[in-house]
Amino acid sequence: MGYIGNHVSSSGGFFAMGAHELDLGGDTFAFFTRNPRGGASRAADPEDAAKLMRLLTEHSFGPLVAHAPYTLNACSTNERVAAFAREAMTGDLLKMQLLPGQFYNFHPGSHLGQGPEKAIPQIAAVVNEALAAVPEGRTTVLLETMAGKGSEVGRTFEELRMIMDRIDRPERIGVTLDTCHVWDAGYDIAGNLDGVLKEFDEVIGLEHLKAIHLNDSKNPCGSRKDRHEKLGKGCIGEEALRRVVTHPALASLPFILETPNEDEGYRREIRMVRSWMEE
Repeated sequence: MGYIGNHVSSSGGFFAMGAHELDLGGDTFAFFTRNPRGGASRAADPEDAAKLMRLLTEHSFGPLVAHAPYTLNACSTNERVAAFAREAMTGDLLKMQLLPGQFYNFHPGSHLGQGPEKAIPQIAAVVNEALAAVPEGRTTVLLETMAGKGSEVGRTFEELRMIMDRIDRPERIGVTLDTCHVWDAGYDIAGNLDGVLKEFDEVIGLEHLKAIHLNDSKNPCGSRKDRHEKLGKGCIGEEALRRVVTHPALASLPFILETPNEDEGYRREIRMVRSWMEE
């Protein structure tokens, strides 16, 4: 059986995030490593991290899925932005050393008109630099599947594969599949989930799929808009999302809710997904 949780605020520190998720009924969670719309990163407290690690063990949590800031664009044509991407990813992986065995998820970036063929080597170079700076790291870096709005890289499985093929430490790279994003990108997970997963396996390999962002979508398949919706309230629908959660190839993974909810909404969705898992 997999794990279910949601994005929680990191403002109170590591242990507070775990306690919050435990109260919501989850057994995994996601958090931003720094201000998601900026660049600030507060210093990590090793004792606080150790308390969280004990809580995770005591309550049989699955892997956590830390999330890089949205401002991290590893293929920006602006050198200042590109430099921030290198510094932020390296700094985040150093911080994640306090939480060994977790995941670090990031959006591959937007090529801003230069094209994926130029952007993909730049993205891989940023990841390689960060992994080299933390050679004994126990954090797996996850590329997120993207909806394809604007000039986003990562709309297709092939683009993610091309990034992965350029990573010097392939054992430390994986993929997060976002249900809203792949749907908006044109992958019909409602009508042909098996076919989408077969394509993922052929292009990337299901062994590299490490986490799921579980979201419904406000838009039809192929819209390339990236608008998350509450589970069962959007165009993907409850039954299709249930099939995702219970699919044999996915059922053991951490599922992270990024739906437009407050705590009570997340509490309800966690209960709902847990009931699917236990059927």
